[in-house]
Amino acid sequence: MQKKSHHPLKTRLAGTFAALSTALLVAGAAPAYAHHAFAAEFDADQPIEIKGVVTKAKWVNPHSWLYLDVKDKDGNVTNWGFEFGAPFSLQSQGLTKAVLPVGTPITVKGYRSKNGGPFGYSVTVALEDGRTFKTGGAQDAPSATAQR
Repeated sequence: MQKKSHHPLKTRLAGTFAALSTALLVAGAAPAYAHHAFAAEFDADQPIEIKGVVTKAKWVNPHSWLYLDVKDKDGNVTNWGFEFGAPFSLQSQGLTKAVLPVGTPITVKGYRSKNGGPFGYSVTVALEDGRTFKTGGAQDAPSATAQR
């Protein structure tokens, strides 16, 4: 009986092909709902500008969130949540959690959520010292210049 010889290159290529095929199958099976478009949750016809004080920041992928307490004209406080871009994108703009600690007064320009709740999509954040940061990351979101 003759022994089969395995060529190391063929064995390596077969293993690489199997690994690549598995990776593609797993990637294709990922949930489609993991990432949404701007238009799915936010209303481009409802631009907002809100002033408040930071209560919490969540720097997470795929979207970071910033929460702030906002007082209305009667002194009632509502906690608003704003979707930001990914942490890496924010950091490349110079915006980190350290720039927005709890208690920081800010102004957010963006768009209101379609459900009418105290949520929105942030396009920019301005600090009292004059610094402004681009915060949005959705490809289909209106730009800050599109706001009325």
